Amino acid sequence: MPGRHDDQPHLDGAMFDTLSRVWAARPIANCPGRFVLSTVPSTTAPGDLVGPNFVARECNVAAARDTVLVTELPDCGLISYRRADGSYLHTLNTLAGFKRKLVQLGIEPDSC
Repeated sequence: MPGRHDDQPHLDGAMFDTLSRVWAARPIANCPGRFVLSTVPSTTAPGDLVGPNFVARECNVAAARDTVLVTELPDCGLISYRRADGSYLHTLNTLAGFKRKLVQLGIEPDSC
């Protein structure tokens, strides 16, 4: 199961724990509650990580050079960055880290 792009992890109420374990979450320095999903292939879209029941909102904000995709999950949040070449960088966030980063990016809860 872990490590392959085509595998869909079993996501239950503990999505943060599942995603962080399956995709080797690495803490982001000086950003409490924020983690890079370090083993996700850069071609993996947010929907491929969390499944069809969750939709990523696409945001273009001045505070980020890349397109930001925001996916709200029951116990955490996924903030993904889509680069100009189509590749992705995914960050997994605790609820507190998710809210703090959205404020920093200037993204309102129901915007984009």
